[in-house]
Amino acid sequence: MTTYTHGHAEAVLRSHRWRTAANSAGHLLPHLREGQRLLDVGSGTGTITADLTRAVGESGEVVALEVTEEAAALTRAELERQGIGWARAVVGDVHALDLDALGGPFDVVHAHQVLQHVADPVGALREMLRVTRPGGLVAARDSDYGRFAWHPAPAGLDRWLELYTAAARANGGEPDAGRRLLAWAHAAGADDVEAGSSTWCFATPEDRAWWAGLWADRITSTALASQLLAEGRASEAELAEVADAWRAWAADPDGWFSVLHGEILVRA
Repeated sequence: MTTYTHGHAEAVLRSHRWRTAANSAGHLLPHLREGQRLLDVGSGTGTITADLTRAVGESGEVVALEVTEEAAALTRAELERQGIGWARAVVGDVHALDLDALGGPFDVVHAHQVLQHVADPVGALREMLRVTRPGGLVAARDSDYGRFAWHPAPAGLDRWLELYTAAARANGGEPDAGRRLLAWAHAAGADDVEAGSSTWCFATPEDRAWWAGLWADRITSTALASQLLAEGRASEAELAEVADAWRAWAADPDGWFSVLHGEILVRA
């Protein structure tokens, strides 16, 4: 496995808990049915997992997979908070899925913002396909940092992207995963692949303040900040300047930010 660039600081969890199936798995939702078995790889804070679990109903089954007990506990806490008792969270490695421990093959395997962080995304997709029933579906969605767009364009945001990309690649990840999903699926042996894209857009004063506040905190007080300082990629003063650039962008009434995601649906 790679080192997880974001870590699990409050600013990161605040971002991840905003995610829902509606805003993060819209490409998959039309294909979900009552009674399906679903594996949610990299379930994290569990908000998407909870929505997917409701979509397959109590006659279905959802297994959430995380790489550490700490992360799996986050999923369990959210499922409990929402009163969802027919899903379970387990610890495992997407590069080597234990089909017996997972309870057998799945109708749907889902991963959101996962393949950009794993050591071998092609191998991970191959494993996801292996545990999917014939005719079942593998769904993945990943950001493409190199195609994020914003206006106005303060130099500090360019520096933010440069620093984040360097840190992610140093950890063994691929921050431009979105554009590579189709190629990775083909390399994993898939031939029935539907590829597309979607965006998040932050342009209202409230959305700008929320998005910029997340990244101002993440660049100064999370695992990302610690890594950048430890590797000598930036000083504390420079990270503070980047955070200020985020806040200045958010305060501009013309501020607009678009986050591009690649998406794939793969028939097993």
